[in-house]
Amino acid sequence: MTITVEDFEAERPRLLRIAYRLTGSVVDAEDAVQEAWIRLDTAKAKEEPSNLQAWLTRVVSRLCLDRLGSAAKRRETYVGQWLPEPIVRPLGASAEPDPLDVVVQDEDARLGALVVLDTLTPPQRVAFVLHDVFSVPFDEVGETLGIGADAARQHASRARRAMADAPDPTPDPEHEEAVQRFLAAMATGDLDAIVATLHPDVVVIGDANGTTGTAVNIIRGPDKFARFYLGLFARYGDTVLQSLEPVMVNGQLGLWTGGWDGGDARTSSPERVGGFTVRDGLVAATYDFVNPEKLGGVRLESSPAR
Repeated sequence: MTITVEDFEAERPRLLRIAYRLTGSVVDAEDAVQEAWIRLDTAKAKEEPSNLQAWLTRVVSRLCLDRLGSAAKRRETYVGQWLPEPIVRPLGASAEPDPLDVVVQDEDARLGALVVLDTLTPPQRVAFVLHDVFSVPFDEVGETLGIGADAARQHASRARRAMADAPDPTPDPEHEEAVQRFLAAMATGDLDAIVATLHPDVVVIGDANGTTGTAVNIIRGPDKFARFYLGLFARYGDTVLQSLEPVMVNGQLGLWTGGWDGGDARTSSPERVGGFTVRDGLVAATYDFVNPEKLGGVRLESSPAR
């Protein structure tokens, strides 16, 4: 039976889901899946894979493993914090469906889980994602990593222990209520009102790589969190709130702005994305994505990059 383009396209959503979880990068995920098609087209000329899904999974995973190595080198000289690339889509049903819609339909693609995934070693990440998320047998995981099944099992076990620190998935209604309550408190400018919407272990994590202003170090605790954002609003004025647009960030309510012009470089901002993690009905983390290299997953008609 000849493998067709349609056969590959049927596998594309699953491959994108795997690749994004492995790399935390929309660009790398899409590139890896496209490269897999090129390699499949070449392989077909010699001998078609007997198990297309397993063959493509292995190829994409190996490509992603290479990209994880490159990312690790970049992080050595990266300015500030490193976050996975967000996937940003309009609220509600989009008039133009995007392959990325399927990538974030599952709870394991939420930002909180991806941030913890980023703390794993590349072999741990591959073993965990392939086996625990996509049910790939350990012998196939080991073949992908170039190790035995027992060693692959050990990598997955270590990853599983680390992933226990990932926040439990929050139902969409609870997430939305917590974020909206936080934003309403921010609009009042009242410190105590803001603090009341925050989890005791709340953090602010910014990712700009020195391209523009954000939190270079992680900000921890409700009081410091609230004062940080109040300071931003005092600096930038009402243009910040006016520019914010509610969007879906990795499948849950977040914020996007095309930027604002405060009149000079000090009070202006480029495009940025705000994501949230919610715990116990309270905002537990905000993620400020500003590095333009990390915004390849912003799929909005209003985005300056579109």
